[in-house]
Parts: sequence; C-alpha cells; structure tokens
Amino acid sequence: MEWLPHITVATIVEDNGRFLMVEEHKAGRNVLNQPAGHLDPDETLTEAAVRETLEETGWDVEPTGVIGIYLYTAPSNGVTYQRVCFSAKAVKHHPDYQLDDGIVGAKWLTRSELIAQREHWRSELIIRCIDDYLAGHHFSLELIRPSL
Repeated sequence: MEWLPHITVATIVEDNGRFLMVEEHKAGRNVLNQPAGHLDPDETLTEAAVRETLEETGWDVEPTGVIGIYLYTAPSNGVTYQRVCFSAKAVKHHPDYQLDDGIVGAKWLTRSELIAQREHWRSELIIRCIDDYLAGHHFSLELIRPSL
C-alpha cells in the first residue's frame, strides 16, 4: 500500500482576542476548525490559505506570516495530514458569499470559548495553532518558497 500525506493549509485570523472559526458538518455532527483545506493543483500554499478562508468564511484575508508546519494523523481514518498554518488579517467580509458545502457558518470565538467547546473540535490542531500564534510563533511568509 502506498502512503501519501495530505497537504493542507489553515489560517489564524485574530481580531481583538477573537479567532475566525468555521463550523462545519462532518461525520454526522457539527465541528469547529480554523478555515482550512487541501492544496489544489497549480496553486501556492499561500494562495490555498486565502482561497480556503474565503470559501469557508466569506472573508478576504491578507496573509501576514507562517505560524507553523504540523503533522497530524487523524484517529478517525488513519490519514496523515501536513498542515501549514498561516496568520492573516481580515480585509473584507462578503456576507452573501456562497460558502462551501458542509459549512454551517463562520464564528468569532475567544480562546476561552473554544476551550469550553472542546468536544466540538475537529482536531487538536485547533488549539495547538492558536497557542503557537499567541506564543509569538510568527515566521516570515518568505519561509514558503515558490516552485522552481
């Protein structure tokens, strides 16, 4: 059997202590996640983060840095994901934007509000990325190198 990790992106968007989160319907229940998704062919990691944030929240964002690169194996299916997590600032909201299928909506939540809803997290990566962001793990976007 061939093992292939899945390349994903996520975006931390913070506004006055609240974080832009996505409520989505997965496996018969609603879960919380950062705006996140898979890298598409012929796009950069940064482009993927901007696209996924818009598709899942209706927000245009401007990436400001890289928070970290994470490996996560989902206990539900055994799939390994490599997540590149970006920080970004909210630029413009499109309230009538047609969100991706399965997306219930976007929410702005504090870290404390997220902790109180732990049973609704899509994965532990949610709090790990936020805590890394809050700890000041901000790397230049130049860390992400273009294809040759």
